[in-house]
Amino acid sequence: MKKETNLGLDYQIKPFMFRYLVGKEHLEFRTQKQQDACEYLIHLLKADYKVATLSRGYKRKTKGFQLADKNATAETIGDEPFQFYSKFKNEILVAVDANRCDGIQSLLHENPEVILLDDAYQHRKVKAGFNIMLTTYNNLFVHDMLLPTGDLREPKKGANRANVIVVTKCPEDITEAQKQDIVKAIKPKTNQTLFFSSIVYSRKLKTLNNEIELKSLKDKEFTLVTGIADASPLVNYLKSQDFNFEHLIFGDHHDFSSKEIEVLQSKKLIITTEKDFMRLNKRVKNNLYYLPIEVKLNDQEMFERLIKNYLSTVKQQ
Repeated sequence: MKKETNLGLDYQIKPFMFRYLVGKEHLEFRTQKQQDACEYLIHLLKADYKVATLSRGYKRKTKGFQLADKNATAETIGDEPFQFYSKFKNEILVAVDANRCDGIQSLLHENPEVILLDDAYQHRKVKAGFNIMLTTYNNLFVHDMLLPTGDLREPKKGANRANVIVVTKCPEDITEAQKQDIVKAIKPKTNQTLFFSSIVYSRKLKTLNNEIELKSLKDKEFTLVTGIADASPLVNYLKSQDFNFEHLIFGDHHDFSSKEIEVLQSKKLIITTEKDFMRLNKRVKNNLYYLPIEVKLNDQEMFERLIKNYLSTVKQQ
């Protein structure tokens, strides 16, 4: 039977924005796969622009501005920036700085054309020209409340700054009637465009130098290890596919102790998220794989046109 064990506290945060700077933000005080949205934008823009990402580098063990290079690790720049660097290497610039203004000034020495900002909506000293706000299907910001009662970091009217609002983690079979109910609840302004996105899981599990078919685990038992804010979509997906697994739950951005690594080393087969894989692959030597995901938008062509039209306009100024 499937077993779920909580081995850590969920630590929640995150967001999304845009300009000749570009960035990302939630109104909520929680992580909702914003790194996947950032990767979507990287894929969209890196062929035509010199792209940089700038984030806080949460739970890193360094201070100040850091620009990722071949010596970068999750400890020096944070797990999410390290995921970007590991995946895109020299195709983009990956930087971290808790002070976004200082970080931008330092990045400008590298002459980026687009800077993707993480967790920047409340950084009012940084004014983005194009804002993209994410809100989760199962926890729409319009139904939430301010901290400490709810998860909102600022009043709901902060959503008025968004040019685009994306409702994330929607069911793949979301109906037009359900979409219209959300439109009525959010009440986007006439200058705002609303999109719906869903998570699509890969059919293959990956490690550094190998990949296997996910379906090959049908008759095997494995351990799912997650250290993210909300693992329920992944857990529900695996359950829907009738896999037999135990689930070890850690807090978001969890710093795995030596004792916890020993426990993981004893497992025959481990499946994890890509973000967790970046922290674990050098410490867990047995069969460790991650399940890649993609973000699917309901009107991808329009979304990409809005972004590219904005950048084209800025470039001409």
